[in-house]
Amino acid sequence: MTITDDTKKKMEASIEHFKDELRKMRTGRANPGMLDSVKVESYGTEMRLKDVANVSVSEARQLLVTPFDPQIAGPISKAIEKAGLNLLPILEGNMVRVPIPPMSEEIRKDVVKLAKKKAEDAKVAIREHRRKANDTAKKQKADGELTEDVLKKTEKQVQELTDQNCKKIDELFSAKEKDILEV
Repeated sequence: MTITDDTKKKMEASIEHFKDELRKMRTGRANPGMLDSVKVESYGTEMRLKDVANVSVSEARQLLVTPFDPQIAGPISKAIEKAGLNLLPILEGNMVRVPIPPMSEEIRKDVVKLAKKKAEDAKVAIREHRRKANDTAKKQKADGELTEDVLKKTEKQVQELTDQNCKKIDELFSAKEKDILEV
């Protein structure tokens, strides 16, 4: 595997991580990804919510959680309440309805700040992959494994990957920011 291929894979992994972080962030409307961090106490162990229930959007501002085992609807409701997401689930028989309250302007701005910080963290990770790739290429040149021309070409390719991925992060952030600020 070449240095650029390896770096590309690592940068793509950083982008995927950033996308996951954005999915978990709250916007004005319901999104099943909001509950990804919720852990439910069931069958004597702590399990992820998506492993014990189906989460769907029933209305623009409401999630519907349908447990695979109807007996754990209560623990699911408690877990969502305790998750620190400022959500108050409603237990309805074997299902849990989770109304998503409208966000105030202040909360929206705070969520945008958090998204911006996550975007910067993702860019830092991308740049760190660039630094490591360039260090590896320079080491290989010093060991005689690479020529000067190949080193320059590799550094140029890695820089292009860095620029593309940083641009992608900016685009993802802009889309999420628009989504968050939309009333």
